[in-house]
Amino acid sequence: MAYSSSTRDFVALSDLHPNLARPNVIGVVIGKTDVRGFPDRRNIGSERYTFSFTIRDSPTYFINVQSWGREEYIRSLSESFRVGDCVTIENPLVQSKESEREEKFNPVTPSCYKLLLSENHSVVKTSSCYETDTKLLSLLHLPVKDPQDYYSLGDITANGQSLDGRILNVLAAVMSVGEPKYFVTSDKRKGQRCEVKLYDETETSFPIVCWDNESIQLAQSWIPQETVIFASDVRINFDKFRNCMTATVISKTIITTNPETAEASVLFSFMKESAQSGPLHDKMEEQSKESINLETIVDVYTVEQLKEKALQSNGKPEPVYGIIYGYISTLDIDDNAPKIIRNRCSICRFLVNEMSNTCTFCSDVSSDSKSTFASFDILVDLTDHTGTLYSCYLSDCVAEETLGCTVHEFLALAEDKKTSLKWQLLLERSKIYFKVTSSPSWRTGLKVNILSCKLADPREASQNLLGKEIGNKKLHY
Repeated sequence: MAYSSSTRDFVALSDLHPNLARPNVIGVVIGKTDVRGFPDRRNIGSERYTFSFTIRDSPTYFINVQSWGREEYIRSLSESFRVGDCVTIENPLVQSKESEREEKFNPVTPSCYKLLLSENHSVVKTSSCYETDTKLLSLLHLPVKDPQDYYSLGDITANGQSLDGRILNVLAAVMSVGEPKYFVTSDKRKGQRCEVKLYDETETSFPIVCWDNESIQLAQSWIPQETVIFASDVRINFDKFRNCMTATVISKTIITTNPETAEASVLFSFMKESAQSGPLHDKMEEQSKESINLETIVDVYTVEQLKEKALQSNGKPEPVYGIIYGYISTLDIDDNAPKIIRNRCSICRFLVNEMSNTCTFCSDVSSDSKSTFASFDILVDLTDHTGTLYSCYLSDCVAEETLGCTVHEFLALAEDKKTSLKWQLLLERSKIYFKVTSSPSWRTGLKVNILSCKLADPREASQNLLGKEIGNKKLHY
């Protein structure tokens, strides 16, 4: 079988063999590694560079491609395409692969060959899938492993440390995507890290970590609570620091975004049903706060404008993010400790049942103090010159930052010190970042989560408030 185009014929990946003269192939990129450098044994003191990728041209066939060469050539080639792009490869070297050795670090493929690219003899070009064969696009949504061959997140958690170091497949929904973190190692190499929180019918929060640019870029395209992934060959580890199981994307991993399988369809249905109601929705909101970059929130509202915008949403669940220059007008933290401090599960951070001290999500009866921790859970009122937002959530880490103390430090304060702390914050002009969602079940119809609350710069606050007043006057003329 061969794919035809207006200029040349492409050999199907399943028909490749070493005796073919100058073959041309086409496929969609389903996996890709970062560029790496290694000491060149032939030229002491210099380095050779490499990266690899995996292409697919049919539901049953895909192959690994590797390129070695000068740093300039390798980096330029790597930057010319991403996972999800269609590429054509002219004149690759078809070589038999040593399965046991090579598949230890590369994706397992059905082909007994691999493709090698030469800077002098091979050419790689990106190609529009629509110009060649639209069927290639659909291959992006087919897992490379049996769609029934995966562990649920609950199974991984239940098996615990017995799975430490195992390579497994995972099918899960995306709860939140963290911001990439960049660092420099002790040997002055640049690195990066991004953590994604997953969930399914069996587990509400499970971390998967990306360490390479390619998987981080792919993860940044995922929409929380709308995306399902099938991750083949991720490494499972027990995180001693967090006392939980985690997954890590490695060089063998191939991630299929929004797979078109019966199993994924069931998970899509669960995701939609649970996205707008119940305790899982509250859990998702808490997790999503971890991935919110406050620098991306720039819209400034008055209380009146925010209420009007919420009314215009007609009850839609899409959140509104913004900034209010106002002040906390109600803050009951003195003589009220039992009502503002709640216990959370140390594993998933969700509020535990007060009567049984049991985590609904981890099914972990908290029999000792290590399995829960005390956390602020405060309702405050926010006011500006146009009105008041009642019963806004100030909780967990944001509350600690706002109050300037931890829960344990707060509990150690004498009552008069707690009252003094309250009046340090009350009626002080603040810059308040918030997230608002329409919630008919909430007492005010609006659920307001405070993402940050710090004293405002007087000049900045005055300029923004003046701009809002001028804008309102223009609207009334």
